[in-house]
Amino acid sequence: MDGDRAEALCAAVRRCGEQGTSLRIVGSDSKAFLTDGDGGGPETPALSTADHSGVLDYRPEELVITARSGTRLEDLERQLTEADQELAFEPPRFHRGGTLGGAVACGLSGPGRPWRGSVRDAVLGVELCNGLGERLRFGGQVMKNVAGYDVSRLQAGAFGTLGLLLAISVKVLPRPAAVRTLTFSTNPGQALELCRGWAARPHPITATCYLDGVLHVRLAGAEAAVRAAARALGGDGAQDPDFWDDLRDHRLTFFAQPGLWRASLPPAAERPLNGCLISWAGGERWWRPDDGDAARGLLAALGGHGRPWDGSFGSRTGPHLPAVEQRYGQRLRLAFDPHRVFNPELAPAEGGRAD
Repeated sequence: MDGDRAEALCAAVRRCGEQGTSLRIVGSDSKAFLTDGDGGGPETPALSTADHSGVLDYRPEELVITARSGTRLEDLERQLTEADQELAFEPPRFHRGGTLGGAVACGLSGPGRPWRGSVRDAVLGVELCNGLGERLRFGGQVMKNVAGYDVSRLQAGAFGTLGLLLAISVKVLPRPAAVRTLTFSTNPGQALELCRGWAARPHPITATCYLDGVLHVRLAGAEAAVRAAARALGGDGAQDPDFWDDLRDHRLTFFAQPGLWRASLPPAAERPLNGCLISWAGGERWWRPDDGDAARGLLAALGGHGRPWDGSFGSRTGPHLPAVEQRYGQRLRLAFDPHRVFNPELAPAEGGRAD
């Protein structure tokens, strides 16, 4: 069955432009909780890409796959697994859902982001429908230098405000021959110190996470390299084989309570530490501040940024973004969606900042 619904999707966008109405773009709707507070509300009609699915081109030898935006992540990865390859940026599957278009639009990367790249790094090219209902193509299927704006990568983290994604080409990587997790009982300050020390050595580390007094370290690569690194680092063997998937998809108990914030910081930042889940070797921190305004001030003083992990997360107009980025975002929005058809209450930042 052909999963091409591009013309129907573009026609729906053109009708909205002619009628002066707007719409919400959804795939599997697994990330609706990140925009429910600012994405136009349930009264804004939804335009679903769920039926616009299917792999268009897959070249294992070139490490690139092109698929329609509504292709479910589990279907995409099933095909990649057959060729012993994977999406290196590890997109999360909240509520066990997720599509390729949603993964790119939300711009969220998994535990291995500092070592294996972000969503933005993986995007090679896109086909999209702009706010006038026109089909446009940007980028391609190879890595290359780009003069000016790399429009395809601007889509990562834009939450659908710069166009309705129709198809995306992404870079994939071979699955590692061996994967092993080590654990270390320590405190958060010592965990960061260990991560800094390991960063100067050629260990095949592909993820770290500190939680509840335990630092988890994932090694992945050639069998001999993983064995050698495990001997050099020490630690204990992990007891939970699903830990990294549960971290990626927020199935750990830590994520269940309200009031959660997500922050991106220089890895060596000394705060916040207590009560945090610390990943990306210190670059990503999840915690529950008592005062939102004070939290923003602290993060800015440390050279980072953050915002609540709730229905306002997708907003690109809040105090978490500098005014200059908001202005750039508004200008980009005007160029791609002059009638504000897409996700009307969200405004994108230049290049996105979700990951």
